[in-house]
Amino acid sequence: MSHAHAVPARGFTLLEMLVALAIFALIGVAAYSGLDQVLRTRSQVTAAAERLQGVQLAVYFLEQDLAQAVGRPVRDEFGLEQPALQLGEGEDLLQLTRTGRDNPLGRQRAALQRLAYRLQNGELYRRYWQRLDRSGVSEPRETLLLDQVEALAVRVLDGEGQWLERWPPLEADPGSLPRAFELRLTLADWGEIRRLIPLAGASRDADDVGG
Repeated sequence: MSHAHAVPARGFTLLEMLVALAIFALIGVAAYSGLDQVLRTRSQVTAAAERLQGVQLAVYFLEQDLAQAVGRPVRDEFGLEQPALQLGEGEDLLQLTRTGRDNPLGRQRAALQRLAYRLQNGELYRRYWQRLDRSGVSEPRETLLLDQVEALAVRVLDGEGQWLERWPPLEADPGSLPRAFELRLTLADWGEIRRLIPLAGASRDADDVGG
């Protein structure tokens, strides 16, 4: 009668344990690096998409505001007449009166709006006044449109085909408008964006629809 001999259990040696731990550590590092790279890439893609959206929105506002400029002068808080379009003077890069003011609630109000653009510390601001003709102290409402802006340059094409960096010309009618705008927006990360914007309302006088 034969007797089966039991095989003694064999555990892991210290060297085998160290090798296994090292392999698991390498796998963990590789997995973490891959996940970290995925998260970084997604974060960069999200940031780039948000930046693109911000730039597109700022350029859209600029194009729409300039294209819808009308020849309606205004009076400031001191009662002094200001040109319909004012370029190259004061703290604002430009001031203008535009038509096509949004009115989603259908309120009884003017379709014209006075607004301005200002660049400060690399940030581009768009601001507007509640009334065209301001009496007393009238503070504009201001919105930050875009950051990382190095420069915003606007010049205009007059009726004789000359490009000017100031408007209105000397002794010109305060309601006069140019034929077109050239817009140059320089960003720290994107470089220069250039737009040529013809002015649809330059050939006709705007109706005064009130403040």
